[in-house]
Amino acid sequence: MPSGKYGMQEEWEKEGDQEIMMDFLLPTGIFLKFPVSPNDTIKSIKKMVWKNASSEALFGALGDPDAYVFTCINQTAEREELEEESRRINDVRPFMCVLRLVAREGDRVEKLTNTQISLLIGKGLHEFEAQKNHEVNEFRTKMRMFCEEKAQERQMLPWQQWMKYSFPCDLEPCCSPPEYGIIFVKFETNQRMIQDPQDLPVALMRSALKKKATVFRSLRQEPEDYTLQVNGRWDFIYGKHPMCQFKYIFSCLRNGQNPYLTMVHHSTIHKYQEDQGSMYNQVYKSRSLSRPPPLPLKKVRVQRTTVLVVQAGLFHGSELLCKVVTTSEVTVCSEPLWDQKLEFDINVADLPRMSRLCFALYAVLEKAKKPRGTKKKNKKADCPIAWVNTMVFDYKDQLKTGEFLLSTWPSVPDKSDLLNPMGTVEKNPNVDSAAGLLIRFPNIRPHPLYYPPLDKYMKLKEIMDNKNSTEFFEDEKELLWKLRTEVRDHFHESLSKLLLITKWNRHEDVVQLVSLLKNWRDLPGIHALELLDYSFPDPAVRSFTIRCLRKLSDNELLQYLIQLVQVLKYESYLDCDLTTFLLERALSNWRIGHFLFWHLRSEIHVASVSLRFGLILEAYCRGNIHHIRLLTKQNEALGKMKALSDFVKSGSQKMTADDLKLCIRQESYLEALSDLLSPLNPSIILAEICADKCRFMDSKMKPLWLMYNPGAQEDMVGIIFKKGDDLRQDMLTLQMIQLMENLWKKEGLDLRMIPYGCLSTGNKMGLIEVVKNSDTIANIQRNSSNSAATAAFNKDALLNWLKSKNPEDKLDPAIEEFTLSCAGYCVATYVLGIGDRHNDNIMIRETGQLFHIDFGHFLGNFKRKLGINRERVPFILTYDFVHVIQQGRTNNSEKFERFREYCERAYKILCRNATLFVNLFAMMKAAGLPELTSFKDIQYLKDSLALGKSEEEALKNFKVKFNEALRESWKTKVNWMMHSLAKDNRP
Repeated sequence: MPSGKYGMQEEWEKEGDQEIMMDFLLPTGIFLKFPVSPNDTIKSIKKMVWKNASSEALFGALGDPDAYVFTCINQTAEREELEEESRRINDVRPFMCVLRLVAREGDRVEKLTNTQISLLIGKGLHEFEAQKNHEVNEFRTKMRMFCEEKAQERQMLPWQQWMKYSFPCDLEPCCSPPEYGIIFVKFETNQRMIQDPQDLPVALMRSALKKKATVFRSLRQEPEDYTLQVNGRWDFIYGKHPMCQFKYIFSCLRNGQNPYLTMVHHSTIHKYQEDQGSMYNQVYKSRSLSRPPPLPLKKVRVQRTTVLVVQAGLFHGSELLCKVVTTSEVTVCSEPLWDQKLEFDINVADLPRMSRLCFALYAVLEKAKKPRGTKKKNKKADCPIAWVNTMVFDYKDQLKTGEFLLSTWPSVPDKSDLLNPMGTVEKNPNVDSAAGLLIRFPNIRPHPLYYPPLDKYMKLKEIMDNKNSTEFFEDEKELLWKLRTEVRDHFHESLSKLLLITKWNRHEDVVQLVSLLKNWRDLPGIHALELLDYSFPDPAVRSFTIRCLRKLSDNELLQYLIQLVQVLKYESYLDCDLTTFLLERALSNWRIGHFLFWHLRSEIHVASVSLRFGLILEAYCRGNIHHIRLLTKQNEALGKMKALSDFVKSGSQKMTADDLKLCIRQESYLEALSDLLSPLNPSIILAEICADKCRFMDSKMKPLWLMYNPGAQEDMVGIIFKKGDDLRQDMLTLQMIQLMENLWKKEGLDLRMIPYGCLSTGNKMGLIEVVKNSDTIANIQRNSSNSAATAAFNKDALLNWLKSKNPEDKLDPAIEEFTLSCAGYCVATYVLGIGDRHNDNIMIRETGQLFHIDFGHFLGNFKRKLGINRERVPFILTYDFVHVIQQGRTNNSEKFERFREYCERAYKILCRNATLFVNLFAMMKAAGLPELTSFKDIQYLKDSLALGKSEEEALKNFKVKFNEALRESWKTKVNWMMHSLAKDNRP
């Protein structure tokens, strides 16, 4: 290696398949050196080692190759055993080109599984073991047993129930059974059946097909021996659901396409089930949970300033339990020492179970001196430095005692509140750059103190029943507390209001509330969601909430999974009801497990949740060993996409699409990017990447546009890989649009929305679904005009484009599609306060559906330029839209009034579900999105949905906004013109 050159990073990043010289150290003392290809697997390299060693001395001393494993020093300077021998050496990327062969120790299957999990979740399991934390160790042990038991139970299921886990139904929301129709069924024999009622259950359909002897003659089996597989995807039809309720079939029928179904014999499914079972049995035979000693915490020096002060407060959720206390001021030195006792104005007996002790470290800075002659004293300013939270009781209900070193989190400079009760109770793992705060809880009794169990609460309640508790509340709270039983019996959905007025710093009130909660009727799942907010940390409340959430169907749980993952950040202990609930449902439905994995995996880089999310990911993987292989394949593909994105962005010369295609055609890229399940939708197989149709988009982040040849699918599948932007806000917005569509469909209103797939997969990177056969309004307008300045004002451009794509009798259905979808997006973008709406992020499909993309601004955070609001309309409704709706006729008011009715009906449905939307956005405060950090940010949503107002008042306000959007649409056209001029690249 050249002098001054360390590591092999540059060698690994070189393009092509040029060989790299590597050194091999054998356990016999023999040294080998020979070249390998970066695409060689560890297994093939081991074969080469044995071949080269056969001519060396002491070869006979070597045993079977499987008895040995390679070790190397990885990029993080850690010794790594390369148990996963299917990996390429280019994927391993050792720090130095040296591999050492050592004898395997311990359980190989266990070590291989641990390696696979570590690589998959992006966090080494040794990091958990190095914590030397009893809570972490107990949580891992408990969750491992729980998840493995679930896995074993799953393997014992009858095949039909096992199918429901492995291939869950994807049904279309509807308000009533659909009408009879016709479907087309394509079998592996290429025979086609027609005129089968589309809503016949599968059993009846098989019975009908049985009469078509020509089909089954070649199959030589009874039809009952087969299961229908939808479009070659893993969406099996195995139950008695009406056929047309499957989303794929519904979509095909609506778009005039033929649904394709394949016959899969039950024996194939049984074999698949048995293969999974044998894999589980192999893994669960033995375990080894060795734990090396932890790394010691390092002390951090605090930057020198004037004086330092620590502020401390006791909180229960968002409620301050007593007055905040502050330490004395100390001069800054290498290790500032307060050695001061802090006393809070609350009895230990009155501390609620989930009491949280919050600290803030701040500097007191002298302000500039006043001119001479002024009598005012110099004022001091508080400069926040760091914060940290810890629980008063540990996870075993025991009052904490003894010393604790809390590594702090950096404070937000412009935040007015020093204390951060909403923040995590985890310590900052980056101890090298964090200030450490050493605190000591006193021993107030010679023996441990535990929070009283529930049976003692009941006894205490009997003692306290004669006391007049109303004196502790204000007048308006007094009435609610006094009538709490009536609230339970008649207004049980108002539980959150009662919880908010409960005095959690009074033990007797807590006793009565917990007693009342035991007999509280279950809330509907969508109402129970709000109780997962950090304002309700009591374990009895959270346990009650999970009890209610168990009634959510799998589809409903998937709808709210993003929020449920975010509120995990509010949990004070690793072992909690919410974690167990999510793991249980994920291990009972493969689709839920898929998305739970990616929602957790995408934030594994966030230090405050890295430990919690990593432990949950480990537990899920141990409960679904078979899924590791599928997820690893997706993870490898994403790694290659990231490398391609970096290649496109960092090119020293002008990159072209041909350069990208050439890179994709490399064997290692073709293999990694093909034959995987789409992370966006695990029902879709990304069979073979089509390099000729791949490109990168002409925007700042240069997203990759990747196209896949059809496998079993009828059409090509496209995905966009984007690196550099946080896609979680887009993901949240599209989730809300999907929820709106579901709510509308359940009331018989289908507004033809396109909530395309979007998934954050890591730190500022993720995937977006390509909506085929569509174009932006900007492109349509530019292509219809010779001048960018006049393109935005050509009201005929959209209608003429639709006419060109939908000749003759296809035009009217296309205009109806446009009308419905335009109504849906007008309402959706108004309610959500979507900003930055220009003609490059509004698109139209050739079938007529209009849809919006790129949701970088919402909740009324509109763009401003030179102090002027660029968006001065409630939503986008331009006259060229109206021109299409009215079919090009200015006097066609009937069509426009029908469009207005669609909008008003859609808005009223959303208003009736306003609380659900507010709760879901409130749960996302923990995500750290820039435009959603507090309840103030949700005020826009409350206003747009007229929360608290009658339906008549809400509709009246919407009509005003509708007329304003139409009247002021010329302002939108001016903005679009300016945008088109800025983006126009024509000579």
